[in-house]
Amino acid sequence: MANTKSAQKRIGQNERARLRNRRYISGSRTAVKKARTALASGNASTAETAVQSACAALDVAASKGVIHANNAARRKSRLMAAFNRLRAGA
Repeated sequence: MANTKSAQKRIGQNERARLRNRRYISGSRTAVKKARTALASGNASTAETAVQSACAALDVAASKGVIHANNAARRKSRLMAAFNRLRAGA
């Protein structure tokens, strides 16, 4: 347990930030999962919209500092590569 008043305050601040950041992490994970599912289905039009929304969710999470910008870029790159493979095969 925190011994000083400032340490107690930091515990509260960290908890509030964790709860605030959780929605961006969860939202981006859900969007990426939906995009992967759409890519697996093989339908290029639904996959395109799902990949676009996943990229947007990752951009928001990166802009808020919830995930690192390079982490978001890597995930977006992998999604786009999979989408381009789907589009080239279709």
